[in-house]
Amino acid sequence: MAKRKIAVVLGSRANYASIKSVLRELKNKNQVELQIYLGASALLDKYGKIEPILEADGLSVNDRFYMLIEGETPETMAMSTGLGIIKLSGIFQNNRPDVVVSVGDRFETMSTAISAAYLNIHLAHTMGGEVSGTIDESIRHAVTKFAHIHFPANERAAERIRKMGENPAHIFVTGCPRIDVVKEIIDANRAGEGIEEESFWKKYKGVGGFFSLKREKFLLVMQHPVTTEFEANRRHISETLSALQKLQMPVIMLWPNADAGSDEISKEIRTFREKHKTDDWLHLFKNLPMDIFIRLMDLCACMVGNSSSAIREGAIVGVPAVNIGSRQSGRCRGLNIMDVDYNSGEIYGAVKTQLSNGKYPADNLYGDGNAGVEIAKVLSETDLTNIPVQKKIMY
Repeated sequence: MAKRKIAVVLGSRANYASIKSVLRELKNKNQVELQIYLGASALLDKYGKIEPILEADGLSVNDRFYMLIEGETPETMAMSTGLGIIKLSGIFQNNRPDVVVSVGDRFETMSTAISAAYLNIHLAHTMGGEVSGTIDESIRHAVTKFAHIHFPANERAAERIRKMGENPAHIFVTGCPRIDVVKEIIDANRAGEGIEEESFWKKYKGVGGFFSLKREKFLLVMQHPVTTEFEANRRHISETLSALQKLQMPVIMLWPNADAGSDEISKEIRTFREKHKTDDWLHLFKNLPMDIFIRLMDLCACMVGNSSSAIREGAIVGVPAVNIGSRQSGRCRGLNIMDVDYNSGEIYGAVKTQLSNGKYPADNLYGDGNAGVEIAKVLSETDLTNIPVQKKIMY
């Protein structure tokens, strides 16, 4: 019997972290031929190319596709999506996978979903049914309507997928595979396998001042563009930076992702560094490996920004977090989150409150650490002849 070809499309470093445990399980299944395709920011050094990381984890890349058009505007994001469709259509046609796996809700996942659907290939989707702000909200639900197999992180997300008319028999509540890896890293970190400070600063470099990760309380900051508030992104990050300057705590900050508006955020960060003396408290990194990032999350006094990581991974880590603005609006959150508007005074006050609250109990809102095993089992063993490529609404 021929092996089942399962293709996974990765568009970013975060994408890989969100499906790593599934890839690990699929690689070890004799009945599966695992195919991995890399595209978008996953190929670019600017955002942290991931092929060396995959190789170190014993995974091979089958194909690569360049699709990102420079500019970081709504127009270039739309053009990049179109280019992704062209590239992936050729890759899918040449390789003819039995199932294509699309991870999450970034704009490049639309290229994956449309290409697979037009070529009559079964599409599986993780993290569907969730609610948030920015264009990700629309993309996530659009991919759900293209997908044949669904792997939501929790029952609330699954219920939304059912209400969208998807077949309940093809919805599997598995938890988020990213939480599998997060749990492993936290357990290792708390067992003594933490960050070696001297090698950390030497290896990952970045720009800005240095401080002790273990002797000083520090903040971990990530603020990405909100594509539906494109014109305001620069002002939004300015409010955050003003609050951080007033706090005068050591800060580790990561540059924004590749969404439309990231260039404006980056410009404001650079301008702020030129106008103010920030090396006393601010250190910027282009990107960090997941195992390092999660350890920093576990070590930091508070997370600040609008990344979903504070809500999703942050729940099981128990890290106090201040979520800014609309990017994560409506997303299920645990007790560790405080929501504020784009206002430096609100951000400052919320961080102060969270510092006094300290660590929160772990919350399995997005999974208990077993998603990879469950998803790989469904992908490798489900009878695809019982899942028609022609979808029908179920109400």
